[in-house]
Amino acid sequence: MSDNKDIQGRTRVVVFTGPSLRPQEGAALLDATFLPPVKRGDLVRLSAWKPRMVGIIDGEFYQNLAVTPKEVLALLDAGVAVYGAASMGALRAVELERYGMVGVGSVFRLFRKGVLDADDEVALVYDKETYRPVSEPLVNTRYALRAAVRRGILTRKDAHRIVEKVSALYFPERTRELVYLIARGVIGAGPAAELRDSLVKDAPNVKTQDAKRLLARMARDVSRANLLLVRER
Repeated sequence: MSDNKDIQGRTRVVVFTGPSLRPQEGAALLDATFLPPVKRGDLVRLSAWKPRMVGIIDGEFYQNLAVTPKEVLALLDAGVAVYGAASMGALRAVELERYGMVGVGSVFRLFRKGVLDADDEVALVYDKETYRPVSEPLVNTRYALRAAVRRGILTRKDAHRIVEKVSALYFPERTRELVYLIARGVIGAGPAAELRDSLVKDAPNVKTQDAKRLLARMARDVSRANLLLVRER
């Protein structure tokens, strides 16, 4: 039996994900059991699997009670390697880095530096069946507008004004189309149309990028851990 499998054949590497990176996409990057976005109580139930490694990407914010730092600490205390990125995982990694949780990616670093400080930066509404996002997380909008500034579509001042207006909205209302409408009021119809094209074609999805970075880091660490086990035998 593989060191990464438990007695029932389940992989002992577990990842909670959803709209940031769909499970089928993650499976191409890491041999793991992919579970839906984490909510309170999930990590307690997971402990019965005796996982070696847990990655937290997506989590429930408002639909259910959020996973608590205490639940993550219990895994860390049990010797489980816990990683976080992109969304809920980034938030918990910032809180628990000093206790051994590993944070990965741009979103994690922005929260750790205090550049971002609100949970709703990463919150969104999504289809429960397909994980298709229905709204746009504010952090992705920030990166998209920054890219538009680099292309000369916006000025920094205009981007800041748009972000201020978008951030004032309740997170389920934040869609790309609404960003376009807000931008139209700030910079006019012509530049806003160019911005909309940019949002559709070229806008970076920083949460997805971070999720992929997380799985790549976990894959490397799994390989290293397995090599150490082989050497110890």
